[in-house]
Amino acid sequence: MKPLLTIFTPTFNRAHTLHLCYQSLERQTCKDFIWLIIDDGSDDDTHELVQEWMNSSTMDIKYHFQENQGMHGAHNKAYELIETELNVCIDSDDYLTDNAVEKIIKFWKKNGSNHYAGMVGLDADSEGRVIGTGFPPHLKESTLTNLYSKHKVKGDKKLIYRSEITKEVPPYPLFKGEKYCPLSYKYVLIDKAYPLLIMDEVICHVEYMEDGSSLNMIHQYRNNPQGFSFFRKVAMEFAPTLKDRMRESIHYVSSSLMAKNLSFIKHSPCKITTTLMTPAGFLLYLYILNTDKSTVMKARR
Repeated sequence: MKPLLTIFTPTFNRAHTLHLCYQSLERQTCKDFIWLIIDDGSDDDTHELVQEWMNSSTMDIKYHFQENQGMHGAHNKAYELIETELNVCIDSDDYLTDNAVEKIIKFWKKNGSNHYAGMVGLDADSEGRVIGTGFPPHLKESTLTNLYSKHKVKGDKKLIYRSEITKEVPPYPLFKGEKYCPLSYKYVLIDKAYPLLIMDEVICHVEYMEDGSSLNMIHQYRNNPQGFSFFRKVAMEFAPTLKDRMRESIHYVSSSLMAKNLSFIKHSPCKITTTLMTPAGFLLYLYILNTDKSTVMKARR
């Protein structure tokens, strides 16, 4: 009988941290899952390490190697390969709570249906403190967009999606010379069709590594302007409020200037807002070019 859940882990030269994820999966109280590792071009000993685990573990481990495409390219391949009803991404430097799989499966069997895109749970740090804020009391369902814009939830959350939905939504675009496109692209499109069930449980412990994307976001902005510009156009189009649309327009202008696309107003889905926000976008462009900061993340409490 096919497992209900695929846990997929994109990894690139993370053999030194991947064992944390592996050990947490070995500790799971329910083994009704497949662990799919997408090796995005690692040249460390990731392959050898995973092969050892595949030979010794009772877990169902699948491994796929591809040329380096960036995080979003690894997600594309994972969604292409997944065959289970549900999927969740656990990064190579993160690890699940010991009963996460059991909680996910029980919750979905009790509450899940084709009316939902999946469910959203909580991330916590290594000491168990919820990242950002928890969910509003008694909230049963919401789109991810509304969680942040309407319900004022903050911080990263764990997304468990129906695989049918992640396959239906178009893949992340790959731009020559770039390695990053915001993963929120798919989430925004999924939000337009289905809400998520609220699973008020800590699912995953996350660590923000010094060389990870979250702590090097300014670097990502500078080096992947086409990916960011593409995403901001989608985010503008589906922004829930005028304030959100204005913010996305500012970032769109900045990314477009970084990509040397001077026809950004012509290409914008929200031309009036983009025109009005162009001065602010130009200032953001100058800031990103000249700041010595590496991230825009605020310190976590």
